[in-house]
Amino acid sequence: MPNRLAHETSPYLLQHADNPVDWWPWAPGAFAEARRRDVPVLLSVGYSSCHWCHVMAHESFEDEPTAAYLNEHFVAVKVDREERPDVDAVYMEAVQAATGQGGWPMTVFLTPDAEPFYFGTYFPPEPRHGMPGFQQVLEGVQAAWRDRRDEVGQVARRIVRDLSERTLAVDTTRPPAAEELHSALLGLTREFDGVRGGFGGAPKFPPSMTLEFLLRHHVRTGSEAALEMAAATCEAMARGGIYDQLGGGFARYSVDAGWVVPHFEKMLYDNALLCRVYAHLWRATGSELARRVALETADFMVRELRTAQGGFASALDADSDDGSGRHVEGAYYVWTPQQLREVLGEADAAVAAVHFGVTEEGTFEEGASVLQLPDTDRLWDAGKIESVRARLLAAREQRPRPGRDDKVVAAWNGLAIAALAETGAYFDRPDLVQAATDAADLLVRTHMDWHARLYRTSLDGVAGDHAGVLEDYADVAEGFLALAAVSGEGVWVDFAGLLLDTVLVHFTDVDGALFDTADDAEILIRRPQDPTDNATPSGWTAAAGALLTYAAYTGSTAHREAAEKALGVVRTLGPKAPRFISWGLAVTEALLDGPREVAVVGPADHPVTGQLHQTALLSTAPGLVVAVGEPDSGEVALLRGRGLVDGRPAAYVCRNFTCAAPVDDPRALAARLAD
Repeated sequence: MPNRLAHETSPYLLQHADNPVDWWPWAPGAFAEARRRDVPVLLSVGYSSCHWCHVMAHESFEDEPTAAYLNEHFVAVKVDREERPDVDAVYMEAVQAATGQGGWPMTVFLTPDAEPFYFGTYFPPEPRHGMPGFQQVLEGVQAAWRDRRDEVGQVARRIVRDLSERTLAVDTTRPPAAEELHSALLGLTREFDGVRGGFGGAPKFPPSMTLEFLLRHHVRTGSEAALEMAAATCEAMARGGIYDQLGGGFARYSVDAGWVVPHFEKMLYDNALLCRVYAHLWRATGSELARRVALETADFMVRELRTAQGGFASALDADSDDGSGRHVEGAYYVWTPQQLREVLGEADAAVAAVHFGVTEEGTFEEGASVLQLPDTDRLWDAGKIESVRARLLAAREQRPRPGRDDKVVAAWNGLAIAALAETGAYFDRPDLVQAATDAADLLVRTHMDWHARLYRTSLDGVAGDHAGVLEDYADVAEGFLALAAVSGEGVWVDFAGLLLDTVLVHFTDVDGALFDTADDAEILIRRPQDPTDNATPSGWTAAAGALLTYAAYTGSTAHREAAEKALGVVRTLGPKAPRFISWGLAVTEALLDGPREVAVVGPADHPVTGQLHQTALLSTAPGLVVAVGEPDSGEVALLRGRGLVDGRPAAYVCRNFTCAAPVDDPRALAARLAD
């Protein structure tokens, strides 16, 4: 019989709806039930494409005896971390403080007042590799609750007190200067892997925001080291197993330092961020590899993640059926030499094995290999390569596909809108710009209410119950502003302004610091506030970037000052931990560059208007703001007072409240933006 999760909209929670565990969603009723029964709460946090979440579910939550014990002695609460990042954040902070590490599935035991007292992540069903078995953990916690209740209560209260006393010392009185960015670059240089690209060792995650900072820093300063680190990392990832050599798109991370074997889940946010980075690398260098990867990644998002309503689904699972009934990680993606021969024949398979790095020993498990792209591009001509890729892709599509989490997350769709709009504009792909527009329309229709408040998620066109967090407002505003630059439709600037006004009113402290949740959001044991960038830009740094761009469009002093105050965190963290404040560093590059503003005025059907607009979009100036419209249209403040020059379309370039004389020649505009 289904449990309470059967009524939820999260695909991850619905995966657990038929467990014998009597799950509750995160809700006041769960804690009221724990008080009534005088039992602790088991909080289990995960997400749909989490491999070890599936493992623990199969081993323990689908096991009848384990579920029976759990139901008798606990109230069990299941949370989708992608749906409730606030809940995930406050308890992950507690887990990391107590154990020194974290991860998912996250397993936390709480009092009925939601105070944590025992922590962990994955627990095997039986003791293994120094980890206690899950049944042992349940019995130990239950015994402590029964026999040492006072001690449990003291521990829980101390943990909550310690968390509440943690403060973030950030000087918001002035933004960072060029010196902090130079120190950050030196720090990244020390961590750079000069042999395999990327930063640090295994496991290796795509450093999307770091790459964006490096590209912007190169443009502003001329640093060749910054460009070389970015280009080398992008090429290593594009040639590695972390990139899907047949279908495009990136896996979540590489388990090794050489980008060979990925953890095969594919996340919308990774692909949106990386699509934009590769498009920007092409814009800076003309790299054909960067162009191909940007377009293939954009096509992957539209083909594999687009929903019927026009939004983008959250993720594809790492696991799938291997054809024999086993659910195996990577089964959909890996190949053996024999499988190549079955699809391509002996002659083509032999060359394909070299071209894609498929060996008899294998690079993954059970003799299978993850496709890579060693430096063997000249084995075949381009036409032959595409033919072989198409044949292998068609054969792969006959395999059982990984599951898809159809949940639409507002923040991640904002990232996708920005990436698709820019990639479509750069490479003359109006279909990609239309996909970005469709997703933006969905966010306005479904996720945004009449008070400019966002819902975090939707499923099948129906908004979920959970309020948007700071990253939702910031990333959606970022997407809308990027779409405005490409489309010339000022309404997207207006929508971004509504969201950013909500940020100023409900997420901003009196000193300019930012919180992850609104001042009227559900009260947890701590109001989360994390400025560090992780897999995505933090809400804090993303908001700084969107505020800065919006201020350039509108001339709003309030939004500009809010951005500068928020960037004070970069002064604190940039020199010490540049990889964890990289989007803040990238936004600071835009701040130091102005950001420059370009107003293109002219009739929409005049060819010079389009040429000037495209020239502006292709400029590498950090954080460049572009508006295009009819003369003195007034739709966007940046266009007001701008007219034609001798009856011809013109571009006005402004920087730090000073505007140069307008130009009507695309070459003159490109030269001015390159200064």
